Amino acid sequence: MLDISEDVPGLAEEPARAVDDGRGRPPLDLLIWDAPNIDMTLSTVIGARPTAASRPRFDAIAAWFVEGTGEAGGGDAGGSDTASDVEACVFANIPPQPGSLQRWVEALRGFGYSVFARPKSQPDDDIDQDMLDHIAVRQHSHRLRRLVVFSGDGRNFADPLEDLARQGVQVVVVAFSEVAGYAIGSDLLEFIDIEDVPGAFTEPLDRVRLDALPPDGAWLRPTRSLRDFVAGFTARRNG
Repeated sequence: MLDISEDVPGLAEEPARAVDDGRGRPPLDLLIWDAPNIDMTLSTVIGARPTAASRPRFDAIAAWFVEGTGEAGGGDAGGSDTASDVEACVFANIPPQPGSLQRWVEALRGFGYSVFARPKSQPDDDIDQDMLDHIAVRQHSHRLRRLVVFSGDGRNFADPLEDLARQGVQVVVVAFSEVAGYAIGSDLLEFIDIEDVPGAFTEPLDRVRLDALPPDGAWLRPTRSLRDFVAGFTARRNG
């Protein structure tokens, strides 16, 4: 189990309660959305700045997530009479001039998502540890049954997520197959390409997936101009 005793006030004084078999804690299906990573990788795979039509639909993703609890017939997937709690959280960095982000945040809240917003005042400001901390808190407060992580960030997520899977948590990584090798190659993690989530996009993304190539092959166009790349490469080499 993740060691969160130093991060969460009050846990260090209750070691006996922090380590148990989960009985007495409500089951939870938890969704974690890494907004900076998903936005960045979306731009990478389509080779352009995302538009409203190419951004994921959070309402459809919320419906898919809740339907995945397996409670259509009542009770949780393990046959219990106690329904699993569901929680979906979006983690976002907010620039000094948020612009239309206020409307985006309010829309997410209206869809049932909690939003953790951290100001981004420096280029290296991020929310990676905040996401891991929240997973650890929920692992303590609930019996974590299913964890769905929308992120292609293997550097921060690979080891903690595999540790949870070894403890019996169903861990699902949802990201773009082009950038989620850590999950695709894992024997412990389940992987779903975000475009395979029903209704996640209003129209197919302009991308060619290596895991879904047509029989006759396909061209993958460059995501930046050759001249621009060489100019940058030359400047770095001469600098």
